[in-house]
Amino acid sequence: MTANSRLAAGDDAPNFTLPDADGNDVSLSDFRGRKVLVYFYPAASTPGCTKQACDFRDSLGDLNGAGIDVVGISPDKPAKLAKFRDAEKLTFPLLSDPEKSTLETWGAFGEKTMYGKKVQGVIRSTFLVDEDGKIEVAQYNVRATGHVAKLRRDISV
Repeated sequence: MTANSRLAAGDDAPNFTLPDADGNDVSLSDFRGRKVLVYFYPAASTPGCTKQACDFRDSLGDLNGAGIDVVGISPDKPAKLAKFRDAEKLTFPLLSDPEKSTLETWGAFGEKTMYGKKVQGVIRSTFLVDEDGKIEVAQYNVRATGHVAKLRRDISV
């Protein structure tokens, strides 16, 4: 898969193993048997990413109650993720992908438009992976604000 390839419903979700905010390895396969929302965001502690993470945090009870876990992935190092987690009281795993290999494999890193200019960066994206590791929902170029509420409507949670 190239950096510009996009995943779609029905595709196998590419496995990953990345360190969390505490440096512990977390793999997609750890969630087998449960649904998991994997979301990619540009940078911890920025306004948009904080809003999105807090929206996931505030919806976590309903999502978990529906059998859905949440994992956030960014290029930030674990130490920055730990500060972000602690400052915002986030209770789901934040994973570190500084080499951007998982971001690229999932189509969440590449060319995007920011303020009218083409740049390389993280493409804010969210995926619902089913119990068997298949992509159920793939959403690219999502907005930080209002995204979680729209996603919950889309997946009826």
